[in-house]
Amino acid sequence: MRRMNLKLHSWIAILLLGAVFSLPAADKRKELDASVNDAMGLFLKADDGMKKLFNGSVGYAIFPKVTKGGLGIGAARGTGQLFEKGRTIGEVKLTQVTIGLQAGGQIYAEVIFFENATTLKNFKEGNVEFSAQVGALAAAEGVSKNAKFEHGVLVFTLGKAGLMVEASVGGQKFDYLPYFGE
Repeated sequence: MRRMNLKLHSWIAILLLGAVFSLPAADKRKELDASVNDAMGLFLKADDGMKKLFNGSVGYAIFPKVTKGGLGIGAARGTGQLFEKGRTIGEVKLTQVTIGLQAGGQIYAEVIFFENATTLKNFKEGNVEFSAQVGALAAAEGVSKNAKFEHGVLVFTLGKAGLMVEASVGGQKFDYLPYFGE
């Protein structure tokens, strides 16, 4: 009987610890969900033609807040979510290190549209890194209408704050973490 009580108490303790440690993760996910939805709204407000891209792309990644700064050597970091066929499938981390003429800091939102399933699969597997040849378009009314995919991706940014003498997405790397069950 005493042994059974000990096992029962152990299981209860394990369950309680699991619940306590999962609460911050759930709150963080809700916060990220809200930020991503807000960013999507800002992109659609800047250019309502993006609705076609959001609805027609195989997938897209939205980073509601990318923080970038540098003086000669620059770095950027952001956290967002990856969508496939309109459904959230995981979290994505963006990192970027650049060397060259740059000074200042900025905060911006970024959305990456994927043209086909192969490019999306490569992104999920960590095989997509933007080279210097991949450019980002500033989101503004009508820009998406004539935008073309390059190397299977189409990237838009939307400035939030700051000023930086340099604005490229070259050198960006991504880490994908699927949500449970994805």
